[in-house]
Amino acid sequence: MTEGSSDRGGVARSAGPSEPPSEHDTLAVLFDIDGTLITSGGAGALAWREAFEDLYGIPADIGRFSDAGMTDPEVGRLTFAAVIGREPTARELARVLAKRQRHLPAAVAASTGYRVLPGVRERLEQLHDEGYLLGLTTGGTEAAAHIKLARGDLNHFFSFGGYGSDSEARTELTRRAIERAGNMLGHAVEPARVAVVGDTPLDIEAAHGAGARGIGVATGHFSVEQLREAGADAALETLEEELPLGG
Repeated sequence: MTEGSSDRGGVARSAGPSEPPSEHDTLAVLFDIDGTLITSGGAGALAWREAFEDLYGIPADIGRFSDAGMTDPEVGRLTFAAVIGREPTARELARVLAKRQRHLPAAVAASTGYRVLPGVRERLEQLHDEGYLLGLTTGGTEAAAHIKLARGDLNHFFSFGGYGSDSEARTELTRRAIERAGNMLGHAVEPARVAVVGDTPLDIEAAHGAGARGIGVATGHFSVEQLREAGADAALETLEEELPLGG
């Protein structure tokens, strides 16, 4: 990707008419959601708490039992085991996930802390205009992912993805996203031509596990240094900085 210079921390602007990406460069860019594109201001945790309170009379705090970057099914299962004292049955886990998803739209809509993170909208516009295929790779279920993006008017940037509803394993759902990128184009996409952008070490681990590049962005709970230590191929403070997508 050829771009002109920009002020430090500013969004890079094209120096001239956009050129299509080289066949040797990145073809698809996959983004995590929470901590990377948006912050929900605690809406996700609130929806989980309300789900457990509705079903079991226990306002569970998922932060005590799960870590950033985990998939929704994994969060539900671990929280259930911690507060109920045993593993959930398949039907019980399905009920928890469904109840949480029912509470999520209202929680997102009411959140006073919801915001689109710095540089996100401008960066997505740039990548879209330059012909990159944009997708999602997120631990949230497919429906939950799009509920969170809708308030920020970001859904239209993404036409495919890999979700927590595809697999409890981040690496596997990242592979699914890459497979769906190929479905969009009508031919398989080499993982080496895919970049995954996320805010946690689990995002980087999943990217590498799927054969893609992992780019960290320090807008979540981890610093640039921590993301580099986790093996990120590159790490940015925010998406106001240019993504290194060259060959």
